[in-house]
Amino acid sequence: MVSKTKLKYIRSLELKKHRNEEGVFLAEGNKLVADLLYAFESELIIAKPSWMATQGDIPAKELLIADEEDIRKASLLKTPQDVIAVFKQPQWNIEEICPQQQLVLALDGIQDPGNLGTIIRIADWFGIEHLVCHTDTVDVFNPKVVQATMGSLARVKVHYTDLEIYLTQQKEADIPLYGTFLDGENMYEKELSTHGILVMGNEGNGIRPTILPLVNEKLFIPNYPIGRETSESLNVAMATAIVCAEFRRRVSETPSCRPW
Repeated sequence: MVSKTKLKYIRSLELKKHRNEEGVFLAEGNKLVADLLYAFESELIIAKPSWMATQGDIPAKELLIADEEDIRKASLLKTPQDVIAVFKQPQWNIEEICPQQQLVLALDGIQDPGNLGTIIRIADWFGIEHLVCHTDTVDVFNPKVVQATMGSLARVKVHYTDLEIYLTQQKEADIPLYGTFLDGENMYEKELSTHGILVMGNEGNGIRPTILPLVNEKLFIPNYPIGRETSESLNVAMATAIVCAEFRRRVSETPSCRPW
């Protein structure tokens, strides 16, 4: 049986304040925990014996056998699975990013945890290794974000900074800064670089006014057929997937280019 103190500790990590104080984050679910197990340092794992039996040597500082009731009490999910893990937050270095040679995603105030988690999955799928987020973007270690990444957090590094300052520096370095706009150029007809930064805006307000002038490559995702009455806009995660797919399609058609 897992102690009440441990259960209370795990539940407390739902709040950003406690996650930051402890320098950890929470992950739940058989596949998710298995995917993250060798990417991040594990502080604590509570799991059913059946899950432990499938993992071999489990690299965790503390490993506790749990029954179904323990998992239920500790879990933040409506339908708990067999394992809950506490991982140490990684210290990603924004200086590692090289937009002169790779495609980078920049997120301007994304608020929905599901959207951020999905965008991280999209980045992983299309080989984008870095996300740069404005400081008011939802916390990447929010349990709902972690769940929505479906393990992609193991391969995508997420950085938080003042996005206006960061993008100003990149523009001064002649890095192409892309964004999606209703008055932009049809992205299927526009020349796209194999590197640069793709800026995606807030769900309700788009890219904030102070960052808008920095975007020097405005893209438009056309609906089909053109001119047909349709919805006002796309969900930010959907739009990200469409644009990333087009960038990577161009690369696949040009073997001599190096996307990263």
